Amino acid sequence: MKPLLVALALALLAGCSQAPRIDTSHPSANYDSRVQFVVMHYTSASLERSLQLLTQGEVSAHYLIGDDANATVYKLVDEQYRAWHAGESEWAGRTWLNSSSIGIEIVNPGFQNTANGRVWYPYSEAQVQALLALLKDISSRYSIDARNFIGHSDIAPLRKQDPGPLFPWKRLAQAGFGVWPDEAAVAQQKARFDINPPSVTWYQEQLARLGYAIPQSGTLDVQTQRVIGAFQMHYRPQRFDGVPDAQTAALVQVLLNMR
Repeated sequence: MKPLLVALALALLAGCSQAPRIDTSHPSANYDSRVQFVVMHYTSASLERSLQLLTQGEVSAHYLIGDDANATVYKLVDEQYRAWHAGESEWAGRTWLNSSSIGIEIVNPGFQNTANGRVWYPYSEAQVQALLALLKDISSRYSIDARNFIGHSDIAPLRKQDPGPLFPWKRLAQAGFGVWPDEAAVAQQKARFDINPPSVTWYQEQLARLGYAIPQSGTLDVQTQRVIGAFQMHYRPQRFDGVPDAQTAALVQVLLNMR
C-alpha cells in the first residue's frame, strides 16, 4: 500500500510542476514595438573611460560609437532591454524615455571652455558614417517616425547639451533619420515674422506641438529659454542663445508645416 501512496504523491507533484497549457491560436494585432525613439548622446569621455562608465557604472546605452579610425560600434545592451541613458526626460508627451528608446552614445569630449569662449569638438567622418549605418540597421527592424530621432538635449533641455551644436542633424535628416526645414521656406516665413513677431505664448504652444516639454506660462522663464536654446542648437547651431527671434519662429513654423 505504501508504494502506491508514494506513486500517487509523486504523480500529484509532477502534475503541479508542469507549466500551464497556453493556447497561441489567437494572436492579437493590437500591439507595437517597445522602440519608439532613438536618442543620440556624446560621452564627454575617452573611449576607455566611456566603456567603463557604460558597462560598470550607473548608466548604460545600447550602442557606443568609438573615436578610433574605423569608428568601431560596440553593442552594450540588447535592444529588447531598457538601457539607462535618457534619465528624466520627455518628448511628444512620453516621459522617462529609457523604456521606449534606443540610446546611442558617441565618443566625443563635448566642449572645452577657453578664454575665447566655449569650443565644441566635431565628430569624425568615420563616426558619422558608422552612425548612419547603425541607424539604417535599427530602422530596418522598427517603424520609427523620422521626428523621433532626437538628441539628449531635446528630451532633457534643462540638464543636457549633448550631442551638441556640431552634431550632423541635417545629414541624418537627409538620410531619413530626422526632419530638416527647407531654407527657402524658412526665409519666406522669416520675412513674415520680422514684421509681426510672435508672442512667447506662441513659442510655448508650437514647440510643445513639435514634441518639446515646455511650460505654458506665457512668460519667457528660464525653462522656456532653455527649450528654445535646445531647439536652436538642433536646427540653428550657429546661434543657440535661447532668445526668440524671427528666424527661430520661422524654423518652428516650417517644421510644423511639414507635419
